[in-house]
Amino acid sequence: MRSARAWMLSALLSSATAGASEGVTDLVMVRQSDRLLAVAQNRMHGPVEVVLSASGAVATDPPLPLQRVLAAGERAVLAELPVDAGSQPLALTATPGEPHAVARDVVYSLPVEESAYELGQGFHGGFSHGDEANRYAVDLIVAEGTAVLAARSGVVMQATSGYREGGADRSLAGRANLIRVLHDDGSMALYAHLREGGVTVRAGDTVTLGQVIGYAGSTGFSSGPHLHFALQVNGGGRLVSVPFRMIGPDGFLPLR
Repeated sequence: MRSARAWMLSALLSSATAGASEGVTDLVMVRQSDRLLAVAQNRMHGPVEVVLSASGAVATDPPLPLQRVLAAGERAVLAELPVDAGSQPLALTATPGEPHAVARDVVYSLPVEESAYELGQGFHGGFSHGDEANRYAVDLIVAEGTAVLAARSGVVMQATSGYREGGADRSLAGRANLIRVLHDDGSMALYAHLREGGVTVRAGDTVTLGQVIGYAGSTGFSSGPHLHFALQVNGGGRLVSVPFRMIGPDGFLPLR
């Protein structure tokens, strides 16, 4: 492929998650002779569903909008456009995970030290658990720097650790350090609000049950140090949280 020019657009995460504002897929427009190629790059270590669309009428091959699932790290040409269509903005939305995955009924291990937590918000918590992606989530109140443990084995899809600010301002919702772990049934565990530099795994790592994967903090939209844990699936172009069971030292946590 001979490229005369290229530019990059930031892909949008199609459904909000705690702290998952970083683009998960890049869209690059590459000129090849009299055509533009819309090339998508999956930056996650797991499957991502992408939808490419245009804000106006533009002739593309194949026609827009179009949907495709990209494998971990996959780079693919999604569509071809005429060169004079370059002024028509394209939008690429990306949702982590295989569409319509079904989470198995698995009992999750407590993802923090057993003697060091207090149960905060549970399912449908009024402070920040009202959206579809976080409706079924739990906040475990812990001290800053408490070890965060893998509640189930899997592969790290995403690891974000560069944020330092946190507070009760909703504008910080996309600035939480987090880890996203892909399970063998296609479901994904989200561990969020980790402290700055508090991520000890990298995307692509395999983690085992009980392994230390990070340290708790209060980055992003957070009223204090805690671990936000949610089990999510790709519901078809949107992240959906699903109910789960979690066991602690005194039995199952009262999440509902």
